[in-house]
Amino acid sequence: MLKGILFDMDGVLVDSEEYIFEAAKMMFAEHGIIVKPEDALPFVGTGENRYISGIGETNGFIVDIERDKARTYAIYGEITKGKLNALPGVHAFIEQCKGKGLKIAVASSADRVKIAINLHEIGLSADTFEAIISGEDVERKKPFPDIYLLAAQKIGLSPHDCVVVEDAVSGVAAAKAAGCKCLALTTSFPSEKLQQADWIVKDLSEADLNSLFV
Repeated sequence: MLKGILFDMDGVLVDSEEYIFEAAKMMFAEHGIIVKPEDALPFVGTGENRYISGIGETNGFIVDIERDKARTYAIYGEITKGKLNALPGVHAFIEQCKGKGLKIAVASSADRVKIAINLHEIGLSADTFEAIISGEDVERKKPFPDIYLLAAQKIGLSPHDCVVVEDAVSGVAAAKAAGCKCLALTTSFPSEKLQQADWIVKDLSEADLNSLFV
């Protein structure tokens, strides 16, 4: 019985991938390291610790994660001002969830500072959601199920009563490992890479909330 929706953030509520990459690229440039977009792709959806560390490893640079992540977020906060928009269908879909009495949560591998920046920029207040879970709240990141298990717990539901909305391969795997059903969006990866999901649509503007009750 569907009682809750657990939203990933990047690629689901907002497309900030180009900005977090640009911020990381600028941070690495300050260390004399020139990074390419393909350096980041294997680490999309795994949280900023792994994202930044992985890019560093690819380029033979040992990251000081607290220092370099803080700098990346500082740059990110500056370059995203007035530039982030909710992805198509986000506000309408959330209103539909609220209208049906569903509990909703954000469960993102990103740190809280990035979640706060993104939600503010796309016009969603934190109290829109019953819970907000960040990558800082779990030790094991996606594709492990921990973040979705915690999100379901925080809103008082069984994972089996929740649908996860995801865009990344690692996130879909995490959702299914948690025992949730999964609605995958092709905002970041092609559908053939998301076949583990229960439903696949382009974005939330094409999602039929009623179909998730089946």
